[in-house]
Amino acid sequence: PDEVLEAPVAVVVDVMRATSTIAQALASGYERVYCCREVDDARALREKLGEGLLGGERSAVPIEGFDIGASPREVIEPRGSTLIYSTTNGTRAVLAAAAACETVFLGSLLNLSAVARAVQDDCVVVCAGFQGRFALDDAYCAGRVVDLLGGEVSDAAKASAILAESFPTAWDAIMARTYGPPGLEADIEFCSQENTIDVVPRFSRMMDGAAEIVA
Repeated sequence: PDEVLEAPVAVVVDVMRATSTIAQALASGYERVYCCREVDDARALREKLGEGLLGGERSAVPIEGFDIGASPREVIEPRGSTLIYSTTNGTRAVLAAAAACETVFLGSLLNLSAVARAVQDDCVVVCAGFQGRFALDDAYCAGRVVDLLGGEVSDAAKASAILAESFPTAWDAIMARTYGPPGLEADIEFCSQENTIDVVPRFSRMMDGAAEIVA
């Protein structure tokens, strides 16, 4: 996120778990997701709106007082029309991309083909990473996006595509990660699924410092 390049289009990737969860939420029937940088920002936005389900995590742990955590499995059954969401890495990456690029899509393995079809211009793929550092699972997904897009690529994009080719399955790539607490196995299995939904989340507007994401 600290290296977002200005481009007409950005695809933000946070496989575990923000962009997977947001895509699933919109596919399940939520009308909008607000990406907030800080926990207090999320609470303040819900107070202002008077509605919305609070979801998110810090260091993969659910936030105290929030309605749900960060798992895509928690949004399969919608609980209202609005999700207000704040995570350690993914929502910050969305906000960084929204500040630099005209169009912002959210990509994951769940909507891999759909998001690649949506890109019609020069594009930067923004990996959320882990606390400002490289994360293998996001680079893997980015490489899959790069492969589908084709065209001229940067060295970083080429490296991600080569990395993606080195794993036989998405499950193997995500399981190769070197961070995160135990207990995420069910979410890893869920987020490793490919092309289960056809929804492409996109940035719509800013609302009190939060990025509104719609289908």
